[in-house]
Amino acid sequence: MDIKRRKELSEAYKNRHLDMGVIAFRCTATDETFLAAATETAAKSNRLRFQLSTGNCPNRRLQALWKQYGEEAFELSVVKRLECEDPRKDHSEELETLFELCLLEDPKAEKL
Repeated sequence: MDIKRRKELSEAYKNRHLDMGVIAFRCTATDETFLAAATETAAKSNRLRFQLSTGNCPNRRLQALWKQYGEEAFELSVVKRLECEDPRKDHSEELETLFELCLLEDPKAEKL
């Protein structure tokens, strides 16, 4: 690959639109919900599903439910998305605020 093409691909990667937001794992058997803030919702949900399937999820309650009921007893969704104009800007504060708002809207939800 030539240098010009590599620079183009690198710039496109840096300027890609990130799907930031709050994701939820909900156990349909117990109606318990677990929320997590994510700078890339797809990557975060894949990472959490992998951790759960290997028994390495940091949230022990979620891990126990996953072990007891299995993956088919869980619904994964994006609760809220964070709209941002500049993909290079740090949106961590806005994402944390959105996460806290989601926790306030659902007082039974737990942090992941």
